[in-house]
Amino acid sequence: MSILERIESREDLLSLSSEEQKQLCDELRAFLIEHVADCGGHLASNLGVVEATLAIHKVFDTARDRLVFDVGHQSYVHKILTGRRDAFSNLRQFGGISGFPRPEESIHDAFIAGHASNSVSVALGMARARTAKGEDYNVIAFLGDGSLTGGLSYEGLNDAGVSGEKLIIILNDNGMSISKNVGGISRYLSLLRTKPGYFGLKKAWRRFTANVPFGRELYRFTHWLKHRLKSGLIGTTLFEEIGMTYIGPVDGHDVDRIAYLLGVAKSLDEPVVLHIITQKGRGYAPAEADPKAYHGVGRFDPNSGVQSSGGGTYSAVFGDALCAIASKNPNVCAITAAMRQGTGLDNFANHFPNRFYDVGIAEGHAVAMAAGLAKQGMVPVVAIYSTFLQRAYDMLLHDVAISKLHVIFAVDRCGLVGEDGATHHGVFDVGYLRQIPGMTVFAPASAEELQKMLSDAVNVYTGPVAIRFPRGSAAGVAGLPSPDNASLSIVTYGELTQQCVQAANELNASGISCRVIRIKTLKPLPMDEILDSAENGSALLIVEDTTSACCIGTEILSELQQKGISCRSKLLNLGDRFIPHGDLESLYRFAGIDHSAIAQAAREVLRSES
Repeated sequence: MSILERIESREDLLSLSSEEQKQLCDELRAFLIEHVADCGGHLASNLGVVEATLAIHKVFDTARDRLVFDVGHQSYVHKILTGRRDAFSNLRQFGGISGFPRPEESIHDAFIAGHASNSVSVALGMARARTAKGEDYNVIAFLGDGSLTGGLSYEGLNDAGVSGEKLIIILNDNGMSISKNVGGISRYLSLLRTKPGYFGLKKAWRRFTANVPFGRELYRFTHWLKHRLKSGLIGTTLFEEIGMTYIGPVDGHDVDRIAYLLGVAKSLDEPVVLHIITQKGRGYAPAEADPKAYHGVGRFDPNSGVQSSGGGTYSAVFGDALCAIASKNPNVCAITAAMRQGTGLDNFANHFPNRFYDVGIAEGHAVAMAAGLAKQGMVPVVAIYSTFLQRAYDMLLHDVAISKLHVIFAVDRCGLVGEDGATHHGVFDVGYLRQIPGMTVFAPASAEELQKMLSDAVNVYTGPVAIRFPRGSAAGVAGLPSPDNASLSIVTYGELTQQCVQAANELNASGISCRVIRIKTLKPLPMDEILDSAENGSALLIVEDTTSACCIGTEILSELQQKGISCRSKLLNLGDRFIPHGDLESLYRFAGIDHSAIAQAAREVLRSES
């Protein structure tokens, strides 16, 4: 029996020797590679945090202590060690375990974590709740994979530093330029600060000064003197400047060392930052060589590392089309928020490095900077996933729309995106983009349409323009059913066109005359074909992969009512709920918007009274 198979509880973990720990780390990596190769997921980030996660579980009991991940895709090892090892065959599959922390899944998951940079704020809230209620547990924020490139992290750090709350922040540095060691003195003091005597002396001095006359003033003076001496020699870290105890940097692949330092941090009654250095993709040669390519992967051959081809995607089409446009227009530039590869901008970055800006996980900054570029005559194209663009809603309104600036938004991963689940489904952008005055919103359903819409957005339009497109293949639809005098019209857009066409073909084959009206521009809405259809007696079924509050269906029905047109109608959308993770076909069935459900809804509309 392997060591991993013997781990059924935290007590089993605590009983391991150092050599057994090393073997367990090897087994965990092999387990990750095997299962992610089979079902896809986030690989490189999890390979890099094996030892750190093991150390965390040695020092803390996550059934009681609160471990907040940031970002959540580095939580696989945590899940394996907390009773979900046997569930990994269904990782990210419909009905299986999530690829992110999920409190509904386990008591060990303190907080959901699909987006980045919020962990310090969340953890500080938990620490303050603990203090307010007089309870006793530890709170740990585990940052990594670029979380500190997001401004929200610094808002949390700024408040945490002055809070006085007992809080541990683990900074997983796997390649970011967070801080730089300067010279031998810095390295020496870094080692000195991790020796047992340093923290013991610090605690003893604090206890002593707390019990003598003028002790508080004495402690403040010695603290000030130490700070001045250190800053005069090597400077201080940002964390120390805002009131935190900083430990590190240390080897993030040394379980015993990390566990010891976490124990030290646990003994301190103050906010502490432990800075660990890790290697993303560690232990798997293909991921070590190209950690970006193995950040989020589909199925792949674990022996060779060869991934399944994902060519012909909307993201790739967008990237190529933008390169072609930029080659003719020197004012066109591209912005993304830590998603260069995911948004298809690799080629653009290589061909136009002086016009490409990756701002890190800082969507609000990306949009505000785009506004500045546009105000000064550039044509910025901002490529951000739908679910992440939500984080820049204020900037969309305040910085771009009010001034009617010509900023193009390439809104990737719209609609249901599959295995990443509720935190990543792009089902709200239809609502938040369409409510912005002056915004034009396109919804292509093929590669050719995306190329044409992007060209028009750059060269024809003058205000803010959003082009929303789904994840996956840009193959498009062969043809829309459009019989004369159809008794039913299915109105839809984007990726759901495929399901609607299939439903319409089934209905036509069964003797029900049905057409599909596909909308290419969600704002302003092209109403003529819909109005003509309704006036000619056709019933309407409006199908969308967005929530009921965000749908265009209500505006269509309102327009019909205002014009005095009465027709049988039904709205089919996701309702007022979050949709779980799983493959698209399973999610369409679950949400009731797959071709079978659409066909059934169509029959119900036709049976209803006018």
